[in-house]
Amino acid sequence: MTPADFIRKWERSELKESASAQSHFVDLCHLLDVETPTDVDAVGDTYCFEKGATKSTGGQGFADVWKKACFGWEYKGPRANLDAAYAQLQRYAVALENPPLLIVSDTKT
Repeated sequence: MTPADFIRKWERSELKESASAQSHFVDLCHLLDVETPTDVDAVGDTYCFEKGATKSTGGQGFADVWKKACFGWEYKGPRANLDAAYAQLQRYAVALENPPLLIVSDTKT
């Protein structure tokens, strides 16, 4: 996938987070020529989509993408509040083993 292909595909997308997050991340991996979670980890122990996490405030949630000792990633729908998404991801950080990067994104930014 070229940068132009990536931009062309995602700039017109109005899909909700649940319909686009994994596809967007896989396209991003292809653009950057890196392996996707399912290429690397068939079990989901170190790199996966929808990593379950206990929130620091109680209750359960899911990080959209997680790579052990690298990052936690939370997607939101187009033009959503990314500050709120970051706060959400911070509540998962301990359960995600405190990755050094916490990334929030929509498919437009």
